[in-house]
Amino acid sequence: MLSAFANALRTPDLRKKILFTLFILALFRLGSTIPTPNVNMENVNQCQVIASQGDTAGLYSMINLFSGGALLRMTILALGIMPYITASIILQLLTVVIPRLDALKKEGASGTAKITQYTRYLTLVLAVLNSTAFVTLAYSGQLFQGCSLDLVYDKSLFPMIVMILTMTAGTGLIMWMGELITDRGVGNGMSVMIFTQVCAQFPAELWAIKQTQSSPAAGWTVFIIVLIIGFAVMAAVVYMEQAQRRIPVQYAKRMVGRRLVGGTTTYIPMKVNQAGVIPVIFASSLLYLPVLYAQFQPGTANAPNPVSSWIAANLMSQTGNNSWVYDIIYGLLIIAFAYFYVNITFNPEEVSDNMKKYGGFIPGTRAGSPTARYLSYVLSRLTFPGALYLAIVALIPQIAYVFLPGVQQKFPFGGTSILIIVGVGLDTVKQIQSQLQQRNYEGFLR
Repeated sequence: MLSAFANALRTPDLRKKILFTLFILALFRLGSTIPTPNVNMENVNQCQVIASQGDTAGLYSMINLFSGGALLRMTILALGIMPYITASIILQLLTVVIPRLDALKKEGASGTAKITQYTRYLTLVLAVLNSTAFVTLAYSGQLFQGCSLDLVYDKSLFPMIVMILTMTAGTGLIMWMGELITDRGVGNGMSVMIFTQVCAQFPAELWAIKQTQSSPAAGWTVFIIVLIIGFAVMAAVVYMEQAQRRIPVQYAKRMVGRRLVGGTTTYIPMKVNQAGVIPVIFASSLLYLPVLYAQFQPGTANAPNPVSSWIAANLMSQTGNNSWVYDIIYGLLIIAFAYFYVNITFNPEEVSDNMKKYGGFIPGTRAGSPTARYLSYVLSRLTFPGALYLAIVALIPQIAYVFLPGVQQKFPFGGTSILIIVGVGLDTVKQIQSQLQQRNYEGFLR
């Protein structure tokens, strides 16, 4: 990987793309530190200290992760990339349900451009809704539970509208910068920006692990142990992300005009983790719903809501004594969503029809329905270990809480963060290597 980056910096065209990407990412991180107008940063910082001593920000942990910590600092880019991710997932799911979107997807570049336009519009709508919700929570003092300080200077209507419009405009700016990176930089813009925000929190989380120990010697010991475990987890995730089942495919020779074409042998690469990080995001988002219900329907002191009390005891205390309930539900949801997402994104019938159309077949399997059944069988066999792997990686922070005292949810090498870092890093390196091969192909002539 290091040699690929070194060779890329020696190539003028690639060097310009890398420097342009780094420049946009620097602007992105700068925007994540500029507070929104009307925000009292001194009180916000004090409330963050109070929240860091417990698990009071667990409800917004996923969105705060994708914003690089900008959400709970109420900056102009507080919403981060989360509205775009949500809009993309919604459009991808609607493609299976709405025939018009499915037809656009099959039209090629023009249809994809239209779906991208719909995604942008939906992103702005979600940004308005999300910013309104978070500004309302900041006005009411419920953004940080257990902190009664005023997070804003003026609680009138006009400053609220300004804050909502500022955060929404920040989301639009993030979309524009991501598309700039995709067109003129290196890698997928949105993925690289998520990678940057997740990595931005690693130094603070690692240092917090050391600081929470009882003595400096114990702090350095736990710090080194966490690093060793982290590199081992990262190596295992890289191995699983690269693992795939290659199904051989042969194409029969056929006449096209006066030429004989075909007769090639290739393969269908089916990854063990076909769903990526999406099932973890789905499961985390779904578990926020009961927590949100418990927050707004707590009952009274004399007559507490029994449902809210059970949720608070079992689902809100993710690192408490009852974490096994949360862990089991979380793991089962990840496995279920992995099967669901793989089934809607990989269609064996469609792959079989395309192979049959171009004269392709799997050796030992007849074309048509037998090929579709064979692909479904292989897919189901691959999805189970992939889903189990996702559940284990997502539960690593909870496992670390049991075996590493004082680490709790600050353990950074696990869950969504490590999957994003490894996935985006591998994809970016592959793109750099492919561009290097186009410019410096080593054949038998040198």
